[in-house]
Amino acid sequence: MKAVRDRYDVVVMGAGNAALCAAIAARDRGASVLVVEKAPEYFRGGNTYFTGGIIRCAYEGIEDIKALVPDMSADEEQSVDVGSYTEDAFYDDLMRVTAGRADPELAQLLVSRSHSTLLWLREKGVRFVLSFGRQAFKVGDKYRFWGGLIVEAVGAGKGLSDQQFEVADRNGVDIVYGTRGLGLTQDANGRVSGLRVQGPDGFGEIAGGAVVLASGGFEANAEMRARYLGPGWELAKVRGIPYNTGEGILAALEIGAQPHGHWSSCHAVAWDLNAPPVGDRTVTELYQKHSYPFGVIVNVNGERFVDEGADFRNYTYVTYGREVLNQPQGVAFQIFDDKVKHLLRDEYHIPQVTMAKADSIEELAEGLDIDREGLVRTVAAFNAAVQDKEYNPTVLDGKGTSGIQPPKSNWALPIDTPPYLGYAVTCGITFTFGGLKIGGRGEVQDCEGNAIPGLYAAGELVGGLFYYNYPGGSGLMAGAVFGRIAGDSAARDVLGG
Repeated sequence: MKAVRDRYDVVVMGAGNAALCAAIAARDRGASVLVVEKAPEYFRGGNTYFTGGIIRCAYEGIEDIKALVPDMSADEEQSVDVGSYTEDAFYDDLMRVTAGRADPELAQLLVSRSHSTLLWLREKGVRFVLSFGRQAFKVGDKYRFWGGLIVEAVGAGKGLSDQQFEVADRNGVDIVYGTRGLGLTQDANGRVSGLRVQGPDGFGEIAGGAVVLASGGFEANAEMRARYLGPGWELAKVRGIPYNTGEGILAALEIGAQPHGHWSSCHAVAWDLNAPPVGDRTVTELYQKHSYPFGVIVNVNGERFVDEGADFRNYTYVTYGREVLNQPQGVAFQIFDDKVKHLLRDEYHIPQVTMAKADSIEELAEGLDIDREGLVRTVAAFNAAVQDKEYNPTVLDGKGTSGIQPPKSNWALPIDTPPYLGYAVTCGITFTFGGLKIGGRGEVQDCEGNAIPGLYAAGELVGGLFYYNYPGGSGLMAGAVFGRIAGDSAARDVLGG
């Protein structure tokens, strides 16, 4: 396998959001950069391609948002209430949903550099828009955004990926496709000096002054899922690419890198029951089903098993996706009535959806193959438990239930207005939380806490940031922040400065 040059200042393994941010940042420092992508060119983009492109960042108010969306019209500005999402609020959300386990240094870097990193991408040519379709409801004469998410990349995840490739190409980043990273090479002093690879022409080595690992987690590796996440996880569907099988993590561990983070946990979601085993580049993220806070979720016995309204979906969908896998047959059903169908996200309206519609709960149960008596009993008990309070989907409205388990803490409305809608889902895994230990410069650390010379990492294969759960949109933000840091540090390492 032969690269474009005999040697590069920085070699990046992977070609998703984190990898491309690393490559662009290294080029900003004047480094020669090669991106080594395992996928063929037509399947490039990593898991970034399969996201909704919504990115969480801290901001003080409308002026910070306008800096990211400079073409916002005056009418558009007048129609929205974006409020603020301070660095403290972002940090608190991250710590809250990870049970206080997120690495404080990494968390602080993520939060403090979130807005400036998106501004950097914007200045490079990546365009963002307000996330009206997924994160706002109109209340009165204003669209109000909820859950700390305001902006998304133009064209969603595909658009973000395509725009980043355009920036990389304009800035002179070389890319080779269909090339699997097999391991790291080191010189006599222990410094990482390149990658061992397998490409279209066979085996080879790519020499580099420094290497940035950004090749994702092990979510597409069924054996590693079962080994680290536990029995049954080999049965989960993979939301994204089939290429994230852990090689970057294993290559670093092989030379003494420190494993870090929540290896037995992952990001998973409610995913259409009949979605393919791995991601579909046409449908992308639309197999997900995230409007469950406005209905109830039941298993094949017709029984509820989570508090659908415990929090905004941004803070619960990761853990609830995992809960589906624990249900009989690994299946669940989201049930809504006609009152809330206007609140359902776009993903509920795709042709590939697995759903049923009926004029009675009994017929709905039959259409979805749910235990009839169980579903009728559950819906009747739920309706009787709904409290008479004001309903507001843009806030934690406290309109919950009383006297049933599990409760529904917010957005509880009786399911009593036909036609009734039901959507069949299973568990789709997005990325794994366990990975490598890095420092504040993106440097990979060994088991004694020392930096491994010449080795950096970013993105999903970094451990220590997410435990149990994560705030929606923070994965893309972390990839961009730590990708930029790792690429910049790697270039400085090689070139000085």
